[in-house]
Amino acid sequence: MRKILIVGAGQSGLQLALGLQSQGYEVTLMSNRTADEIRSGRVMSTQCMFHTALQHERDLGINFWESQAPQIKGLGVSVAAPDSPPGFAGGTPTRAVDWVGKLDGYAQSVDQRVKMAGWMETFAQRGGQLVIHGAAVSDLDYFSRTYDLVLVSAGKGELVSMFGRDAARSPYSEPQRALAVAYVHGLGPRPEHPDFDAVRCNLVPGVGELFVMPTLTTSGRADILFWEGVPGGPLDAFQGIKDPSEHLALTLELMEKFTPWEYARATKVELTDAGGTLAGRYAPTVRNPIGRLPGGGLVLGVADVVVANDPITGQGSNSASKCAAAYLASILDHGDRPFDETWMRATFDRYWDTAQHVTKWTNAMLGVPPEHVLNLIGAAGGLQPVADRFANGFNDPADFENFFYDPEKTGAYLASVSGA
Repeated sequence: MRKILIVGAGQSGLQLALGLQSQGYEVTLMSNRTADEIRSGRVMSTQCMFHTALQHERDLGINFWESQAPQIKGLGVSVAAPDSPPGFAGGTPTRAVDWVGKLDGYAQSVDQRVKMAGWMETFAQRGGQLVIHGAAVSDLDYFSRTYDLVLVSAGKGELVSMFGRDAARSPYSEPQRALAVAYVHGLGPRPEHPDFDAVRCNLVPGVGELFVMPTLTTSGRADILFWEGVPGGPLDAFQGIKDPSEHLALTLELMEKFTPWEYARATKVELTDAGGTLAGRYAPTVRNPIGRLPGGGLVLGVADVVVANDPITGQGSNSASKCAAAYLASILDHGDRPFDETWMRATFDRYWDTAQHVTKWTNAMLGVPPEHVLNLIGAAGGLQPVADRFANGFNDPADFENFFYDPEKTGAYLASVSGA
């Protein structure tokens, strides 16, 4: 029986551990926190998983919360009008663009405190070896001699430093957004579509973005309010705020100022719990997938250890799920042969086939949108097929190659849909 060590108990590490376990592998999972500590701790992320990523969970039979989590059937985009009349007529920002696209298959969000704690307990109940320990490079140096394969899926801390930055695939060296998250109860429905749930992306040109998404958290149905602010701008205001109620108050104050149409349904919200806020920033980075240990051993990086994108396109948990599925398939295909450097590179390349589209799209969305992209987003307000296709690109970002980046392809697509 092949012995595999997975360091890090997030979406990718746990999904991969449970998948390997179901195939008879001897899996050890190392986490720096217990399930109870995760469940009672601070929120770790935002997450909205689309159809393909959710299907990977269904395939493994670990979609435990699917019947409880809200079904997200649409993805909407609003763009604030320029900050001059008529955009700010009467001092209140208005929307230059507002539409919602329908998803072919519903999306869902489950608070990672719920999911990771539950999956970790399932892994242990099924006989997996769970080690609660914050691993250091020296630990991996030892373990690499006792396991057939060591996978690193812990996306922060000392271990990430083993994986060098891939400068050719990492155009940004500094964070491109300041991030601030609040999980709330009491948010009203979006009046444009009160009969179904949707993720709402609110773009405030030159300032940042507000994302609003339904979720399932430790206390049931909730919503996530998520600001992405341009560094140094008016949304970059959460550093140093420790008090959760102060964090929420600032979130709402900024909503009232920049996205009053969203603030209007948020006047009665309250935090889900004292751990329901999060703030920070990081530079989007692609890293070399293989880490070299002092003793000569090799370890393979997983998911956001090696491809960390800004959350502006909501792809983090989706990419983690897709990475775990790709790695699982590569491990199963490899049989009893050694997990050498050649295999590790081929395994990462299998994932990069998908991840490269996410990275290209995400990095494009962080920049100033060119005119043809503004035209595309604007046209979606009057052409439902365009809105639907854009929304479904969140499930399959590879499709953006066909109509998003190139002005000629965008123009041809819009002409074909409009009949022009």
